[in-house]
Amino acid sequence: MSRADRRRWKSAKTIADLGELMARWLEGDIASRPGYQPHFGPDEETAHLVPTLAALCRAGYVTTQSQPGFAGTGADGLWWEQRAAVELVVTDDDLFHRLVDAATDAGMFVRVHDYSRGRVPEYPVAATLRDGEVVTAFGGRISRADMAIQWPGLDRDLYDQIAHGTYVSIVAPEYGTAGERLWVVLDYLTGLRREDPANPWTTTAPAPKES
Repeated sequence: MSRADRRRWKSAKTIADLGELMARWLEGDIASRPGYQPHFGPDEETAHLVPTLAALCRAGYVTTQSQPGFAGTGADGLWWEQRAAVELVVTDDDLFHRLVDAATDAGMFVRVHDYSRGRVPEYPVAATLRDGEVVTAFGGRISRADMAIQWPGLDRDLYDQIAHGTYVSIVAPEYGTAGERLWVVLDYLTGLRREDPANPWTTTAPAPKES
């Protein structure tokens, strides 16, 4: 990571600051982010998710990983199936409940790890299959060592907030592109989309600005 980027992340003092920097990294304005290979942006398969993820980050939900829904033959010639999924950290109780309520109402799988209260970990959700075998899952508990690897170089007080925040994983129940409705649900949550009563799942019209 460049010195300039290190200074940017170190200068973040609040969750809002961190979310803005993460959004700028997603959008390509910042070359590197903590816990990720330097000078690499989001994976190509997630390019179409960037507006949704950036909006989440600016709304108080700092995303940490995501994947689109997919079903098809992989580069290895085997059959791959993915559920659309996202993991994020939130430290505001009102934002947390809004997120969980929206995801639950839409029939999504939700896994929560509250690192401030030491709750019993929930079981992760299988998210990627390779010829029917589970390859990846979302919703696993993050160890203290992994937390430090994921968020190196942050201001100490901000790191404490992140390390004791609530991590939420949301996974579409469907494998393949049908699960991409997850991003629509999240866009409604952040206001990136507004509901079209005639066709609520496909509208991309932005939310009207308040006067």
